[in-house]
Amino acid sequence: MKRLYHFILSSVLCISFLLPATAQWKGKPVDFSHGQLQVSANRRFLQHADGTPFFYLGDTAWELFHRLDRESAEKYLTDRARKGFTVIQAVALAEFNGHTDPNAYGHLPLEDYDPARPAVKDGPANDYWDHVDYIVDKANELGMYVGFLPAWGCHWHEGSGVKNNQPLFDAVNAEKYGEFLGARYRNKEVIWILGGDRDVDNDAQKAIIRAMARGIKKDDGRHPITFHPRGGGSSSQYFHTDDWLDFNMRQNGHNADYTDSYSKTADDYALQPVKPVIDGEPLYEGHPLSFNSAKLGYSIAADVRRPLYWNLFGGAFGHTYGHHSVFQMYDPDKNRQPINNPLISWKEAINQPGAVQMMYGRLLMESRPFLTRVPDPTIIVTGKVPAAMPGEGRYRFVATRDEAGTYVMVYAPVGREFSVRMDAIKGNRVTAWWYNPRNGKATKIDSFTNDRKERRFSPPDTGEMIDWVLVLDDAAYQYPAPGKQIKIK
Repeated sequence: MKRLYHFILSSVLCISFLLPATAQWKGKPVDFSHGQLQVSANRRFLQHADGTPFFYLGDTAWELFHRLDRESAEKYLTDRARKGFTVIQAVALAEFNGHTDPNAYGHLPLEDYDPARPAVKDGPANDYWDHVDYIVDKANELGMYVGFLPAWGCHWHEGSGVKNNQPLFDAVNAEKYGEFLGARYRNKEVIWILGGDRDVDNDAQKAIIRAMARGIKKDDGRHPITFHPRGGGSSSQYFHTDDWLDFNMRQNGHNADYTDSYSKTADDYALQPVKPVIDGEPLYEGHPLSFNSAKLGYSIAADVRRPLYWNLFGGAFGHTYGHHSVFQMYDPDKNRQPINNPLISWKEAINQPGAVQMMYGRLLMESRPFLTRVPDPTIIVTGKVPAAMPGEGRYRFVATRDEAGTYVMVYAPVGREFSVRMDAIKGNRVTAWWYNPRNGKATKIDSFTNDRKERRFSPPDTGEMIDWVLVLDDAAYQYPAPGKQIKIK
């Protein structure tokens, strides 16, 4: 199986139109001089203090602090910066025995497994938290935030294997641990992500999360905070009206289906009071589909591209990518138990095509006005059989536009003809483009008078499982080709 996977991978990487060997981010890294992150005036996006929009393009590197040494961490972070990522999601008290298995330098994070007593020693580079500092600083230096998850959910939700097998956290030590983190990282560039892949089953667990948030905010009132839920869930289920929750995070889960998973982003978008929403853990590349590889196989780049556009066009302010080998920093040369049969090492996995193709989604979004974008499924004309158009399952078409009707985007996950409601564009003349989400290239279709109620479009390649984005612009605005950066206001 592994040999076959390597053969397919090598073949894909040799096809230049899918992934040019030199493909890397050509824009600027995040400029922290624009000020701290805050929620936009319309409550839908994140922006810097001076109004500059922020595109959250995250990567799940949950075991980064715990499993990688500094040389490896720098290799990983440099790669992600080159691919246009803006947030690296990592866990301080990691899932896989993060409290009992030391990091690459033999250090544990806590004294006597007590979150109220982080194991801190005088001097540089001689304890667990010095290593975390190094990685956070390196990510910031490369122009990326750290999506900082204080502790994986297992440590507050279930038995820890120590101290009578009780959870490590209660409300008292959670607040003290939060105070430690808030004070230590208040001047770094981080985004706080509480939770860690668990449901909140009772009031005691809810109190732990709230106490941790309260502790962080005691010394750090400038960084946004959210909550990472269990698969299929959302922070909104537990904390939507809490003042400390700046934006909702979903985990739409590790399957390839729109209907039961990625459609839920729009549900959070519709909640009151309005809060930004993002999918903090969609299907990973190279992951057993729905955790059932024997029946469904492993995901490929096409499977992770679809959630990117489903989420963004459904109202998300950004997106998170992940690879099954990278989240756990799987290395066959290390003596660690692999989780759910990863196929390749993290060092190979960082070069998988899906990671680069996330960058093309960011480029597309940043090539048009950003803070006025809204989801609008009515743009797509429903066919006689709605399950075929706009579709369901893996074949769902989705659409977005800006509030003023200066542009429209339609994501076509398969090469089927479809019709668009043209009154979504307010201008008298329209410029139409096809945008290739596999290589980031735009092709102009035509410029025409906007004199029809509906117009039909056929993707350049009508092969199944080959996706495209249709971009329609009000010609009067003279937007550049999709994917070409503009100065966004």
